[in-house]
Amino acid sequence: MAAITAAAIGVGTSLIGGAVGSHQASQAAKGARNDARRAKAEMDAIKAARQPITNPYATTTDVSGLAKDLSGMISNPYANLGVATQAAEMQFEQADMALANTLDTLRATGSSAGGATALAQAALQSKKDISASIEQQEAANEKLRAQGEMERNQMKMAEQQRLQSLRMSEAQRIQAADAAGKQFMFAAQEDRTNADLGQSAGQLAQAQQNQAAAQAAQAAAIGGAISGVGSALGGLAGSVGGGGATGGGAPAGGFSSIGGGLPAAPGAGVGYTFGSDRRLKKNIKKIGVSPKGLNIYSFEYKYKNYGEGIFQGVMSDEVPSNVIVKDGSGYDAVDYSLIDVDFKKI
Repeated sequence: MAAITAAAIGVGTSLIGGAVGSHQASQAAKGARNDARRAKAEMDAIKAARQPITNPYATTTDVSGLAKDLSGMISNPYANLGVATQAAEMQFEQADMALANTLDTLRATGSSAGGATALAQAALQSKKDISASIEQQEAANEKLRAQGEMERNQMKMAEQQRLQSLRMSEAQRIQAADAAGKQFMFAAQEDRTNADLGQSAGQLAQAQQNQAAAQAAQAAAIGGAISGVGSALGGLAGSVGGGGATGGGAPAGGFSSIGGGLPAAPGAGVGYTFGSDRRLKKNIKKIGVSPKGLNIYSFEYKYKNYGEGIFQGVMSDEVPSNVIVKDGSGYDAVDYSLIDVDFKKI
């Protein structure tokens, strides 16, 4: 009766534990799915709001209109160059006066005609020299005025060209700076958008991993519950099938997880309990020590209902009390899922 009660308690505990674990894993999976949906929606929103690709040079304009035709400023400084006629007219007047004076002198002095001629020629030559000098000065002055005007025109044109060049260069600089600024802003926004996309993609990937882990945990919880139920039922079957410890018969029990046999993975699941009382064993030999300091033995069971052959395990009197389970006959068993020693047949 006690064995049946213990088995029922084990079944109930396994089912409740499995249900709780499954519910918690289901809730975690649901939260992970919601996180994944939110991350996906956020990533889609970022994609939908991405800026269109623009041409930063689309607003570039032609600044050639700033260039002006300066040909109107060009003039010929020699166009109005005059001839120095005034000096020639003075020369004629002076020659006439010289001749008149010479004739008067000849009449007054009674000199010969040859002397008068010589005087007249000398006077004429003197006037010619004066006239030529004046004419040369006037021509030189006119030439200097023309050269000065030409240089002034050249300087004015050079200044106009300089101003035009400055205006065109500044217009080009402003346009280039505007294009570069638009390009910088586009690149900066694109980098920020890509960073947001990367973050959302990372959140989506993490949410998907969490969802997969939660589903795996849910499956493990269900599997653990099934395994626990099987272990409890197996223990009950062994207890009922082994009979009582009367006369010289074998004690009831066995604590094998499934149908009296060895588990598929000893020590790896909940409820993997095996008879470990020293009184049930023979040919006991110490063969090692576990990482946590538990002695490991090889042994044989005295009773066939516990198993035949050589096994590896621990002694119940050497393990912590929280891993010990009592069978219906008063013998100790050990839950190997709680220690770092595997129960196995060797």
